[in-house]
Amino acid sequence: MFMHLLAIDWVVFTEKLILIIVVVSASLLIAMYSTYAERKVAAIIQDRRGPNRAGPFGILQPVADGIKLFFKEEIIPKYSSKFLFILGPSIAMLTAIMIGAVIPWGNKIHLFNRDISLQIADVNIGILYVFGIVSLGVYGIMIGGWASNNKFSLLGAMRAASSIISYELAMGIALIALLMLSGTLSLRTMVDQQMDHWWYIFKQPLGFLIFLVCAFAETNRTPFDLAEAENELIGGYHSEYSSMKLGFYLFAEYVNMFLSSAVMVTLFFGGYDIPVVNDHTLINSIGTNWMAVLQGGVFFIKIVCFLFLFMWVRWTIPRFRYDQLMNLGWKILLPLALFNMLVTGAIILLHQNNWHF
Repeated sequence: MFMHLLAIDWVVFTEKLILIIVVVSASLLIAMYSTYAERKVAAIIQDRRGPNRAGPFGILQPVADGIKLFFKEEIIPKYSSKFLFILGPSIAMLTAIMIGAVIPWGNKIHLFNRDISLQIADVNIGILYVFGIVSLGVYGIMIGGWASNNKFSLLGAMRAASSIISYELAMGIALIALLMLSGTLSLRTMVDQQMDHWWYIFKQPLGFLIFLVCAFAETNRTPFDLAEAENELIGGYHSEYSSMKLGFYLFAEYVNMFLSSAVMVTLFFGGYDIPVVNDHTLINSIGTNWMAVLQGGVFFIKIVCFLFLFMWVRWTIPRFRYDQLMNLGWKILLPLALFNMLVTGAIILLHQNNWHF
């Protein structure tokens, strides 16, 4: 009996391993070229050219940046805690990538007489997993800031921690209203529900707005980038970092931005659902595999729209003051999230009682 429990289905193991490699590689590649896209978006907004030297139209600029980071001198401050100094960026990068494990990137493909799900782990508590991993991400920032033995790094880490904790409360309460509607914690089930009915953005517009603002704060993006405010804290929590340790922190931000966009698309915009198209009818016309390719493309286009929004906001809105950051989180978003949850609960109860009090 015990040996039977330890038996491994090597076919499933191989499928999941390949999917993990594809998802991680794609996340890193998209994060790398998000830096190029952001520079181009900033250049368009500020009426300048942007990167245009490394390769045609500057498309090799991220490769040049990566080579530069790999070959820069590796410096560890003399009085820092060396183990924690290395651990900080490692945790930041690891937690950023782990979110992709529960996101359904598509429905399924049919290969070798098998239906292969395009989701690494279809767990029935996917939302809790995402929140758990996001909560761990703050440790990477706090450990890096504290281990640097630099007061500016520590202040930046404290700002990041307070911001993430404050906005996670509003984000969690905003999601409670969504969970009340869906009745599930599984991300794939939520996508299936939106494919059969309306997207949740139409049912929870206020919840989405709260979640979006909190996502900006969670990823330390402008106007919530006080953790790395150059005019006050030099580089913030990663002031003492160089070479690929700095690269890990910078990459983690862009991976978080990409996967946060994927989560928002999954929760509120139907995930890989193709709008104004009956997916069940289309799959009979073009087949399972081509349908998976089309759904994956639509999912990616939705994510790109959110990535553009992240970049657009960064180069348009000025940075908040720290007191404004805290006031928005505690005095505006948290009460709004509670109000949204109570109104959603009241509407659900009225609906269950045939709209009678």
